[in-house]
Amino acid sequence: MDFSAYGAAHEGTLPDRMGIEFIEAGPERVVGRMPVEGNTQPYGLLHGGASAVLAETLGSVAAAIHAGPERIAVGIEINATHHRAASSGYVTGVATRLHGGRTLATYGIEVTDERGKLICTSRLTCMLRDR
Repeated sequence: MDFSAYGAAHEGTLPDRMGIEFIEAGPERVVGRMPVEGNTQPYGLLHGGASAVLAETLGSVAAAIHAGPERIAVGIEINATHHRAASSGYVTGVATRLHGGRTLATYGIEVTDERGKLICTSRLTCMLRDR
C-alpha cells in the first residue's frame, strides 16, 4: 500500500522534525521508527513525550488508513504509559488494530528499543464519520 500521502500530511510538523519514518502501513498494522538521538532529555535518554508522539503518530496513520477516502478520523483519544527510556539507536513502534468498525477504530501500540525492550504502551481510539 502506498502510504506516502499519510506521511506527507505530517510534513513540517513535530513528527517530521522527530525523524519518524514509516516502515510498513496497512489496514491491520502500521510500523514506524524514530531515532533516539535528537529526541532525548538533557541527560541523553529518550523522554516519554517522544515515545508517546511516535505511538500517537502511528495510531493516527492507522486510523486514517482504516477510515479510507470516504470517512475521516475524528475525536482521537490516546492513553500512553512510558515504561523506560532508551539511550541510543532507534525505537520502533507497532500499531495493531484491535477493533475496526464503521464508526470507531481502536489500536494497540507498543514501542520497543533495539533490544526489544518495551519503552511505551499505548491505546488509541478514534471516532470515524463520513466526509
